[in-house]
Amino acid sequence: MKYLCLVYLEPGALAGLNAEQQADLDRASLAYDAELERRGHFIAASALQDVSSASTIRRRGGRTLVVDGPFAETKEVLAGFIFIEARDKAEAIEIASHVPVGQFGSIEVRPDLDIG
Repeated sequence: MKYLCLVYLEPGALAGLNAEQQADLDRASLAYDAELERRGHFIAASALQDVSSASTIRRRGGRTLVVDGPFAETKEVLAGFIFIEARDKAEAIEIASHVPVGQFGSIEVRPDLDIG
């Protein structure tokens, strides 16, 4: 079964890292992706640019409204994702619990909905 692991961080959560710490985190993240690929769990992953670069599109009553920023005012914002294959939710949670950037925020694990 496929699971999406959504990475949420508070804006600026990584700002306190110096260049070496950021490079270490990047290397650890890429290494974990490679490990997941080797183990047959990896489908895709990506980090996202800062939330200030986001736009939200709403279609209501035949009209389209585009606004700058995320959809909702929240403490944590979507910072990236890892799409994985796992036997079940327990295995998906185990995999998500080792995502390196998780130490700075939270990881939401959600099963894929196969709509045909």
